[in-house]
Amino acid sequence: MSLQELINSGQTINITIGLSDLQKFATDLISQTKNDLEADLIAAKSETYLTRLEACEHLQVDQSTLFRWAKRGYLLPIEVGGKRMYRMSDLKRILNGGTDK
Repeated sequence: MSLQELINSGQTINITIGLSDLQKFATDLISQTKNDLEADLIAAKSETYLTRLEACEHLQVDQSTLFRWAKRGYLLPIEVGGKRMYRMSDLKRILNGGTDK
């Protein structure tokens, strides 16, 4: 059984681990975290933004729906250069099964 499987099992256990194994675990954890952060940074740099009208068209909803969703915190616009824009990733979240609050 792997360490991750033990963690996921939720059991309380006592283990004895050698220093070299502990160091390898720490190194692997840091490496995995680094890779995850790099992937997040790359995704953030590739983020695209849509205007209100483009978002309405993409989601096939009325502007009043975007306003209502913003009030409920379901789809929040961001300010870019004094304009309200919508993240494409937020629109994809909605299209892939996000639910109205």
